[in-house]
Amino acid sequence: MTNERRRMIGTVVSARMTKSVVVRVDHTVRHRLYGKVVHRSSKFMAHDPLGCRLGDKVELVESRPLSHSKRWVVEKIVQRGQQVAVSPDTATLGGAA
Repeated sequence: MTNERRRMIGTVVSARMTKSVVVRVDHTVRHRLYGKVVHRSSKFMAHDPLGCRLGDKVELVESRPLSHSKRWVVEKIVQRGQQVAVSPDTATLGGAA
């Protein structure tokens, strides 16, 4: 069952909020004058009922305005991102000691 809502696939770049994520959508366009292929990206805030994590590839679907900045909803997780474990002894929080 498909509808006329716009859909985009992007990568989660921030998942620190409750039920919200920021998704970066990359696209390539050809320059109007010079014809060179240029890579562009846009960031969208989206409602996240699925519990996405950082680095996940997700599909966004257009929705009604949910808040001041959210007009998209995460429809499905296409691919899970890789978890990067950081041990506390390698991460310094205060600077040089």
